[in-house]
Amino acid sequence: MKCAESTSCTGNPGEAPTIELNLMIDSTFAHAWQAQILAARPLILPGRQFVYPAHVEEVERGALEVMIRPPNSGGQFLATCALGFAGSGVPTGVWACPDPAWICVAAGGYAYLIDTRDPARWEQVEYRPVTEIRALAEQDLLLFSSFHSLLAWGREGKAWQTGRLSWDGVRITAVRGATLVGLGWEMRTDRELEFEVDLQTGEHKGGAYLP
Repeated sequence: MKCAESTSCTGNPGEAPTIELNLMIDSTFAHAWQAQILAARPLILPGRQFVYPAHVEEVERGALEVMIRPPNSGGQFLATCALGFAGSGVPTGVWACPDPAWICVAAGGYAYLIDTRDPARWEQVEYRPVTEIRALAEQDLLLFSSFHSLLAWGREGKAWQTGRLSWDGVRITAVRGATLVGLGWEMRTDRELEFEVDLQTGEHKGGAYLP
């Protein structure tokens, strides 16, 4: 289930993005929090605000602002998530996670996983950028694609990460039970070659990357 909430980011590299009211919150997984994507930072800030990641300079330039109401009595907080890349080619929005207390916020391909009960507890997906986020309800996984490989997040955190599948570009074509099928680009022949990934272990066969 996907619920329309608010914003998307567009613009040129190095420029603050323009805000458009057309983002989605992906509620494939049941979740205990509520979230609202804001078109701009509120004039009156809530009592709690968390910046992700805290060490980045000028993180607020083009950042995605999300007001989150956690399941506990800690009160709502503002999550300010640094923008990775401007443009529509990388994901921006909010995704529910397999653990109902966690939330995934993506801003221009930078994906942040936050424990809404304790917002100081968070992780950033290592891909810079994430090129696609896909919720796999049957397998209880939130799947992140990059240009070269895949990473899965489960109820207990990071479940697995594949080896390299492509020289440049990973395209998922099907999910069949416990097997994911996709295509990776082979540089020498300029062809896409098929791979399969075991969604329980992350082990793969096939693919286009041969060092």
